[in-house]
Amino acid sequence: MARIATAIVQAEPVPLDITGGIAALVDHVKAAADGGATVIAFGETFLGGYPIWLDEAPGAALWDHPGSKALHRILLDQAIQQDDERLAPLQELVDQRGLIVSVGAHERVRSSLVNTQFLFRPGQPPLPHRKLVPTHGERLIWARGDGSTLGVHETDWGHVGHLICWEHWMPLARAAMHNQREAVHVAAWPTVRDTYAIASRHYAFEGRCFVLAAGTVLHRDALLDGLERCGGNPDARALIEEIPSDQLQFGGSMIVAPNADILAEAGGRAETIHAELDLDLIGQGLASLDTDGHYARHDVFELRVNRAEQAGVVFED
Repeated sequence: MARIATAIVQAEPVPLDITGGIAALVDHVKAAADGGATVIAFGETFLGGYPIWLDEAPGAALWDHPGSKALHRILLDQAIQQDDERLAPLQELVDQRGLIVSVGAHERVRSSLVNTQFLFRPGQPPLPHRKLVPTHGERLIWARGDGSTLGVHETDWGHVGHLICWEHWMPLARAAMHNQREAVHVAAWPTVRDTYAIASRHYAFEGRCFVLAAGTVLHRDALLDGLERCGGNPDARALIEEIPSDQLQFGGSMIVAPNADILAEAGGRAETIHAELDLDLIGQGLASLDTDGHYARHDVFELRVNRAEQAGVVFED
C-alpha cells in the first residue's frame, strides 16, 4: 500500500519581485519538506503574484493605461526565462530531498508573458505547463500556451500533472490529462473560491486522482512593497493605490481524495496544510468509474491533441 505525503503551501507571494520570490519559495519548500511532505504545491503565479490589479483597480484595463504598462514592463524584466539560473537553489533542494514541487510563475517566452506552472522533479529539468487560455482580463497580460506543455511527470508510484485555474472547465483539457493517468493533480488557483472548489473536487472524482487545489493569499500592502522592491514607479503605485480593498486573495486551498472527499482544507490566511495520500483509493475508485477506459466510448468520441510547439515563425536553410 503506497502512501505519499503532500502539502499545499498557502503563502503570500513576493509580488512583482520574482528574484526575491524565489528565495522565499526555497524557504517555504524547506519548511514543508521538514514537515514530511514530498509533493508540495503552490498556487497560480506564486512567483510574481497574480495580476490582481486587472480585476480590482478601476481603469486598469483601459487602453494605454500608464500604470498597467509600467507593471507589465516590470514583470517582463523579472519573469522566469528558459534555463533561468535563479532557479538553481530550488532545483538543488529538490534533488537533495527527492521532492516534487509545483509552482506557478510569470514566464517570458520571447517578448510575451505566459502563465506557467512549473513542476520541479529530482534529476530532471522542470516540467512546464503554459496556460492554454488566459481568462477574461488575463488576456491583457498573458499569451496563450499550446499543447506542447500538456504533459505529466512519471514517478515510480504514479503520474503527477497540473492545470491552471479555469482550464479545469475545459472538458477536452481534462480528458487529455485523464488519459495520462494522473495519481496526483495540482489545480492551481489564485483563490479557491466556492465554484473553484467544486471544479477541483469534480476533477478528483472524474479523474479518479488526488487533487491539490492550491490557492494563495495577497494583500494590497504586499503588492506595494513588491513594487518598491523592483525600483518603484509612480504610475504603477497610483494604480495599485486605487484598489479599495486590503486583502485581495483568500486562500481556501484543499487536498481532495478520488471520491471527492476533502482531506485537508485551509482558511483565508497564510498556512500550510498536509495530507497523506493512500494511493490504493485510486484503484478502488476505478472499479466504478474510469472516464478514459470502461466509462468511455472511444468508438463514438475521439480526441486528438496537437503536441507540437507553436513557434509561429519557422526558419529553414
